[in-house]
Amino acid sequence: MKGRELIYQNTLYLVNSIDLSDNNLSGKLPELRNLSRLGTLNLSINHLTGNIPEDIGSLSQLETLDLSRNQLSGPIPPSMVSLTSLNHLNLSYNKLSGKIPTSNQFQTFNDPSIYKNNLVLCGEPLPMKCPGDDEATTSGVDNEDHDDEHEDEFEMKWFYVSMGPGFVVGFWGVFGPLIINRSWRRAYFRFLDEMKDRVMVVITRLQKKCKWERRQHGT
Repeated sequence: MKGRELIYQNTLYLVNSIDLSDNNLSGKLPELRNLSRLGTLNLSINHLTGNIPEDIGSLSQLETLDLSRNQLSGPIPPSMVSLTSLNHLNLSYNKLSGKIPTSNQFQTFNDPSIYKNNLVLCGEPLPMKCPGDDEATTSGVDNEDHDDEHEDEFEMKWFYVSMGPGFVVGFWGVFGPLIINRSWRRAYFRFLDEMKDRVMVVITRLQKKCKWERRQHGT
């Protein structure tokens, strides 16, 4: 490491990088919790089988993890969301299954090639949806529609409730003074009579004009 050859015997917890890629390793992955300072783990292009160990989530300093091109199966351990330092991940060409985690660092792993050729792996960023995803989406849409309907119903109720007081206030605002004040009442009805007379005069003139035009066309 950094130009130096380091030999670890009883101090494996100090190991920072392990690269055993492109060999003929087989069998299951061992426990990894004792490698507390491990920053890079590359076991790609081997014949490893079994599940990814759950204790991999204890490698808090892990930045690079490449387990691609093996025969690993089972789900991606939920404990891997604890790898908050992880910035490079490759789990492609295995037999992993289940839903891809979506929290912490996994939100940044949006390249589908990270999970390529795991035929029963599902969830974002893969196009294959997990069972129940459509139901959750439909349920969310139904809830939104229900909320919109409830809001519309609430607004309509307030509209009808406000109509009564609005009508009373408007009625008394216009006719109240006419009922109470006699001089205003007389002036109001005098105004209505004048308006009626003016309308009648206009209607009469229009009728005479129409008759005259008909006579002109007739001749």
